[in-house]
Amino acid sequence: MNNILIPLIICFIAGMGTVIGSLLVFIPNIGKTSYMSLTLAFSGSIMILISILDLLPSSVFNIMHHYSLLKGLMIIILAFLIGVITINFIDNKIEEGSSIYKVGILSLITLMIHNFPEGIATFMTSLYDTNLGIKLSIAIMLHNIPEGICIAVPIAKYTHSTMKGVGASILSSLAEPLGAICAYLFLRPFINQLTISIILIFVAGIMISLSINKLYKESLKLQEYKYFSLGVILSLIYIFITLKI
Repeated sequence: MNNILIPLIICFIAGMGTVIGSLLVFIPNIGKTSYMSLTLAFSGSIMILISILDLLPSSVFNIMHHYSLLKGLMIIILAFLIGVITINFIDNKIEEGSSIYKVGILSLITLMIHNFPEGIATFMTSLYDTNLGIKLSIAIMLHNIPEGICIAVPIAKYTHSTMKGVGASILSSLAEPLGAICAYLFLRPFINQLTISIILIFVAGIMISLSINKLYKESLKLQEYKYFSLGVILSLIYIFITLKI
């Protein structure tokens, strides 16, 4: 049991980034249209950048290393498209209500799906190399902070409850250790670089589709174009800083 306790704690640390981001809901007037436009543009851009700069390159490389050019490309395109179709299917199944609230719920579902394989990767890395696992955990935690924002702020605004916004982010963060526990108990025989790569391309499809079709759309609908632009610029600065850590 002791040999899995430290990797499990490391996964909890990674997931805490989502909770830290959700604390933004306690800032006065965070529900104003200007701030809402900024936070949606910022967190949407973060998810697109993480997908393009982090999830896709290493995953594509791993898949192309294992398969021929044609078969590798088919797997990559199929995994990505299934991700896009999945988030659109979930969107259509959510009952109509506030579009901002739907953004929060879709972000919650998306990031739980995202955090699950992250938890697996962090746990398996930490199991064999604690120092590397800690470095990976800190990088994931920093990337999870903006993701907590895009869950908590829309839900808090719609429900008029900061605690519901934070609670939703806590639920999302628990997917990290849940992935770790499932990896240890059930999935270890099936986990390798290839399966993780396919899952992460699927996740990238979900995140990019959600960001463009929902977060950007809702941000622009508020007609606070200056704050939308500021959110995108801040996301570029944030990613540049966190990638250097």
